Amino acid sequence: MADDLSIKSVQASVTPEEWQARVDLAALYRLTAYHGWDDLIFTHISLRVPGPEHHFLINPYGLLFEEITASSLVKVDLDGEIVSDTPYAINPAGFTIHSAVHAAREDAKCVMHLHTDQGVAVSAQKGGLLPISQTGMIAMSDLAYHDYEGIALDHDERERIVADLGNKHSMMLRNHGTLTCGESAAQTYMRMFFLERACKMQIMAQAGGELLFCQDDLQDKVAGQSNPKGMGMLADALAWPALLRRLDRNLPGYDV
Repeated sequence: MADDLSIKSVQASVTPEEWQARVDLAALYRLTAYHGWDDLIFTHISLRVPGPEHHFLINPYGLLFEEITASSLVKVDLDGEIVSDTPYAINPAGFTIHSAVHAAREDAKCVMHLHTDQGVAVSAQKGGLLPISQTGMIAMSDLAYHDYEGIALDHDERERIVADLGNKHSMMLRNHGTLTCGESAAQTYMRMFFLERACKMQIMAQAGGELLFCQDDLQDKVAGQSNPKGMGMLADALAWPALLRRLDRNLPGYDV
């Protein structure tokens, strides 16, 4: 028999700000499952808890993304140590990449990392993401690269991740997958949505024949039309409420 996943609500024992963060992050996990971006129980999405402490919410190890709720999320510190009562454990190694970005970037309140087929496929291509679609050029305008160093267990890698990310909000982890960050779950999702769709389009286009590349002047134009501030406003004000309505119809129960 499968384990009982029922868990007591923590809403009454946390601040309203933390509860909202929990609901947003649980929604982001459910959206990842909805898109088929999950990798069984692996990969992670983390979100900083509002307040002076450097505490973060992350998935309980062993739950599918479609099962995660606001109350089941686990609160940890920058070292990945659990700082709240929970019946769940986490995968400490999975927080290596996230802790590096959170610690270095005050604006990186949410960090999302995936291992999708198309994301890994493009990360393994020498040319990386190519300027062959509008979606790709939007993602390219805010994209960094980090070379593969093995499974992310070595904390020494964190400084190299941070250096490679710089001031960008998206990263291609070579031979590994994709990463995005942002001020909110909504912004982080929107960046991942464009990056993952661009990777999928690229793999499909490469299967169909000779590619048509957009020239540098068009790449610069699209970059100017898709600045991070504008993308953030679009994500928070318009896309996120619509996405929550989709979850309420298709994967309800994240906000408990």
